[in-house]
Amino acid sequence: MALNIWALSIVKALGLGYPAFQLVFLRASVGFLLMLPWIVRHRRAFIGIQDLRFHALRVGFSAVALTASFFAISRLPLALFTAISFTRPILTMIAAAWLLHEVIHRDRWIAAVVGLVGVIIAVDPSGLTGGWGLAAQVLVVFAATGAVITTRRLAAAPTVVMMTFYTAGLTVITLPLALIHWQPVPPHQWPVLLAIGVFAQSAQFCFLRAHYNGQAGFLSVLSYASLVFSTTVGYLVFDELPKTGFWFGAALIISATLWITLRRRPQ
Repeated sequence: MALNIWALSIVKALGLGYPAFQLVFLRASVGFLLMLPWIVRHRRAFIGIQDLRFHALRVGFSAVALTASFFAISRLPLALFTAISFTRPILTMIAAAWLLHEVIHRDRWIAAVVGLVGVIIAVDPSGLTGGWGLAAQVLVVFAATGAVITTRRLAAAPTVVMMTFYTAGLTVITLPLALIHWQPVPPHQWPVLLAIGVFAQSAQFCFLRAHYNGQAGFLSVLSYASLVFSTTVGYLVFDELPKTGFWFGAALIISATLWITLRRRPQ
């Protein structure tokens, strides 16, 4: 969580000076280079890959989600960005019921409504100005949900295959757009921009190891500490102090998502 927030903080600090496509390309290409030894070591996993259509769809959703998130983080407070991200489990539940025909019980629908109310309170539409960052973050939620749903369809694929498609696919998709909109990078900013890829890819490795060694339910609860981290960084680094309504809305979002995550389905 810390590594991911560090990466997002760099994007927030410098994102207005560079196109989102350029930042995503740098993040993906650095991540791919870091993965090369792992890819070579497990190259046999790429023999006879199936479901290429769903791999491509997952990469497409991921490209939209990451590009929109880099656009949004530069224009939204860190705490608000994180709070809206917590609605993804709720939207994933709805998409799973619609697309994967999973049975969703009434209490979870109630939790989804509570979470939606929390988002409205946290966002406070009456006080918004501009709105492009917020619109981009809403797009992130929908695109990331699409990526999660397609990932479920690819559950049997090896992790190295999934991550390679993700990083290599993002690199290929964003390269032409990055070149078209490329902004010159001063020499002193190159290490900082490349650190986005290092931090983000390292965070992904830590995430996988955490889920290999820990229980999903505990890790889901632990993930809500990211709201504390992002709010602290937003206050100390960017002078962002959330209003009272944000905390109430965030509490509703977290409560609703915890209910969806932890409650056992009836037997």
